[in-house]
Amino acid sequence: MDTKQARGDSKVTNIAAAASLDGTSGDLLILPVYAERSWGPGAAEVASELGEWLDEYLDGLDFSGKVGQTAAVPGKGAYGRVLFVGLGDDADVDTLRKAAGIAGRAAMRYEKVATTLNRVDIYGASEAVVYGFLLGQYTFDKYLSKPKPTETTELLLIGDVDDTDIDHGRKVAAGVALARDLINEPAGGKKPEVLAGIATGIAEETGIEITIYDEDEIEAEGFGGLLAVSLGATNPPRMVVLKYRPDGAEKSLALVGKGIVFDSGGLSIKPAAGMETMKTDMSGAAAVFGAVQAIAQLGIPVNVTAIAPLTENMTGGAAQRPGDIFTARNGKTVEVLNTDAEGRLVLADGLALAVEDEPDLVIDVATLTGACMVALGKKVAGLFGYDDEAAALVEGAARRAGEKVWRMPFEKDYRSKLDSPIADIKNIGDRYGGAITAALFLAEFTNEYPWAHIDIAGPARAESDDGYISKGGTGFSVSTLVAVAEDMAVS
Repeated sequence: MDTKQARGDSKVTNIAAAASLDGTSGDLLILPVYAERSWGPGAAEVASELGEWLDEYLDGLDFSGKVGQTAAVPGKGAYGRVLFVGLGDDADVDTLRKAAGIAGRAAMRYEKVATTLNRVDIYGASEAVVYGFLLGQYTFDKYLSKPKPTETTELLLIGDVDDTDIDHGRKVAAGVALARDLINEPAGGKKPEVLAGIATGIAEETGIEITIYDEDEIEAEGFGGLLAVSLGATNPPRMVVLKYRPDGAEKSLALVGKGIVFDSGGLSIKPAAGMETMKTDMSGAAAVFGAVQAIAQLGIPVNVTAIAPLTENMTGGAAQRPGDIFTARNGKTVEVLNTDAEGRLVLADGLALAVEDEPDLVIDVATLTGACMVALGKKVAGLFGYDDEAAALVEGAARRAGEKVWRMPFEKDYRSKLDSPIADIKNIGDRYGGAITAALFLAEFTNEYPWAHIDIAGPARAESDDGYISKGGTGFSVSTLVAVAEDMAVS
């Protein structure tokens, strides 16, 4: 992976606003339509200009304005093509994001695009449209011999638009796109040292302080979990620490992202089919990189420390064995009974490091357990933590960001499942409540600071396009983490 690649930049280089459609022109005009084909802002005037044939044509397409429906028709005059997008009955900001994503994907072959979606009477509409449109156009095509790159270079929002809304939507979308790029890159192209180089580029472009620990420093600093997981890998591990320290910041937030670049399962090896998507296992680290980039670019006045333990989990001759014991950063000893429960081992060191700065809130993000997918499916992340205020903050931020999380029980009675006769704790419990016992394991390394754990095993990867979500890595939780920082800045 090119360490100097664009950090989630879109080909849409010009996003601007115009007071009305008068005097504007372009290749495609996107218009909102409500349920029962009730015209949204700007759509009635354009429909009238197009002529009486339109209703019969839309009837033939069975287009009624239901959520997610689209209908493309020949334009007239200033716009060569018109795309009607359905918003349904009770459109909210996430409906608008998804509609903009669908429209963005449909608009990829048009250079100059305009829309009135931002005029829908919903708080945050302009920002949602920019965010959804840009992410709807996201593609990962660097390895295709004949890619079909996005052709859109201009997006014009029709109506009264605040430039800060455009800026916010664009920068958060860039953070999500960065995370998607990192997740979608094959494991061979994103060795730990390469990802550390990407982080260095982010730091240089945003003025963030960065520290990268190599394999010798990882051992010297007592990052025993990261070291243990890395033992079977040829490519050496890295611990990346990014520190954003804006003037006037009063609150501090620590973000820790699981960075298993490829997970074979170690000696507790996965079946072949189980490894096919294991390049996704560093989605937590990718989300943390994308979030801290966006937070810094937006200038949010909160101190942020972003930590990413990066390694492969492989089966080399020196790999850790079931029954081995290591000592984590905070001095606790861990008996490893299953080497495929490795994410929690590297997070143990990341969390222990995070709390040394005494932050106001710690959040870790990880593709941690299949058990969480069994409980919540593939579109909802599990939220854990013993601090109700911290959990409520993350829940509220996720809701505002349009990312689905569900608070799971933090059942302390299950802690005994992790008891080891020869170490302070073991890394797995029994087969039941696996997502909960994983969270309980992580809690051992938080020193009881306000902490939330987001298990993104399901929503980190999408099996198909859906609104502004593209098939493959999703960048899930970038937007939530940015929203958490924003909420902390005003609390």
